[in-house]
Amino acid sequence: MKARFLLAALALMATPVLAAPVEVTRFHTPESLTTLGRSAVAVIAVPGTDPASLETRVWLQAVEAELAALRFGTATAGAADAIAEVRVEREVQRTADDTGRQRGPVSIGVGGSTGGWNSGVGLGLGFNLGGGPKARIHTRLVVVIRSRATGLSLWEGRVENVEREKSKAASVDVAAPRLAHALFSGFPGTSAATITVK
Repeated sequence: MKARFLLAALALMATPVLAAPVEVTRFHTPESLTTLGRSAVAVIAVPGTDPASLETRVWLQAVEAELAALRFGTATAGAADAIAEVRVEREVQRTADDTGRQRGPVSIGVGGSTGGWNSGVGLGLGFNLGGGPKARIHTRLVVVIRSRATGLSLWEGRVENVEREKSKAASVDVAAPRLAHALFSGFPGTSAATITVK
């Protein structure tokens, strides 16, 4: 009985997670990449985010893992050459409540603000997920790597996708490493180009 249960559990773990494609956009310049090099980078949550929350830690660790795979060094924020600011936005929209009335989007998860490419303008969410009887979760991960000395952006990337609320792919444990991997795939990427990663 135990052996049969173990085999069933292993089969479940091996089952691939069906997930929607993600869209990735990166920004950088030749000069900024030269400055960045393979600096020692400290990964932090954007101001206004609780860095001690379990959900925040999952996202930060996912980004840390990808930077380590790219052979960036690690350091504390006070000693690093560069700072990677991580921002996550997760928005849920349900098509109707129990009374049949339309419900607006509900923002959940990690907040904060970060600028566009050297713009200093916050990235707001204005998505209308719409369609279908089931709720959808829109997730956006934004990472800005800045020079610790000057505060200037050296590399910026954002990745986003939409999943069914109850799908395994929408869970933070699955979404965080998947989106972080897509974001840093082919680093540094073509500046200002948006690509789709399946």
